[in-house]
Amino acid sequence: MTTDMTTDMTVDMTADTSGRATRDRPGGRFPGAVAAEWTKLWSVRAPYLCLLVGLSATGVFTFYYGSIARINEHAVQPVGNAVVSSTVLVQFAVVVLATVTVTSEYTTSSMSSSLLWVPVRHRVQLAKALVTAVVAFAAGAMFAVVGMAVAWGPFSGHASFHAGAAVGQVLAVGVFYALVAVLAVGVSFATRHAAGALTVLFTLLWALPSMLVGLGGPVLLAINDWLPYSAGDHFMRSGSSAPYPSAAAVLILLAWTLAAHLTGLYVLRRRDA
Repeated sequence: MTTDMTTDMTVDMTADTSGRATRDRPGGRFPGAVAAEWTKLWSVRAPYLCLLVGLSATGVFTFYYGSIARINEHAVQPVGNAVVSSTVLVQFAVVVLATVTVTSEYTTSSMSSSLLWVPVRHRVQLAKALVTAVVAFAAGAMFAVVGMAVAWGPFSGHASFHAGAAVGQVLAVGVFYALVAVLAVGVSFATRHAAGALTVLFTLLWALPSMLVGLGGPVLLAINDWLPYSAGDHFMRSGSSAPYPSAAAVLILLAWTLAAHLTGLYVLRRRDA
């Protein structure tokens, strides 16, 4: 009987120690998940390439925008509007960066390892969203500063510069890119394939707004104002009229982002990695 009791106590202590080790394992909690996602992001070449392409595209687009404004003698406008106009193209550098962080793990089946290390699934999704949002915000702010500097020369007197407005637009561009990155993470979890995610995001962020604006009409233009890119454009652009205040534009972006994440989380919980 003594031997049996000793054995039982040993088993209980082992189980308790194992349980404590699992609960206390830093990698399973949110800070560990964020650290892991940060390390994974910068361990491959794709993010560096996406950021380089985004920076280059911003420089080319803003130079062109300023030149066209000067040649066609457009009215004086804030220099940051050149950067805002460039987001219609440059946003896809951020979209690809955010999409790859999710779909590459499904392609290589490493998502199973990520979910094994961080078994609470929404933590994996939130960690990827947070990391990509931070990177996208910093990249957007940097793109905005560079774009304003590049566009100022070609504008040649057809742009204005006010420090407060410029700082506001730099931060607004950063916020827009951060929300686009989070939106892309949610869509990527929902589709699980790069081609599917990029198709959905390309349609939502460019094709659909272009079609609605091209067709025109009050109804279609009103619908367009509720799409994520249009809301972001109203939020970032200075000196132009908008159908709703900046706070409403941010709420529209947040609503799209939340919808994408809830859909992605539903798929993540329903289907195995």
